[in-house]
Amino acid sequence: MFRRAFTYRDRDFAVHQSAEGELALVLGKVVRKTCPPSDREPQYLWTNVELEWEEHHYIEARYWQTSGRLRITANGRLLHDGAVDGAGLA
Repeated sequence: MFRRAFTYRDRDFAVHQSAEGELALVLGKVVRKTCPPSDREPQYLWTNVELEWEEHHYIEARYWQTSGRLRITANGRLLHDGAVDGAGLA
């Protein structure tokens, strides 16, 4: 279980994993996408959000349970790539 918060283009996002292993991508306080627990790696989430004047941004998150690695990109640009733990990163 973890939570990784980040800001992109002045918007608050988060990727979190529930105790049951479900992965969620959140924009503000709205859950945009979820991915059920799975043995397949990586778990993958994406959403297309309009942030400024019809400018669309493609946010992706990949999580490898076995290594605890989380990779987050926006329009292909790396925002985070590293380990997360159960302590609740922010």
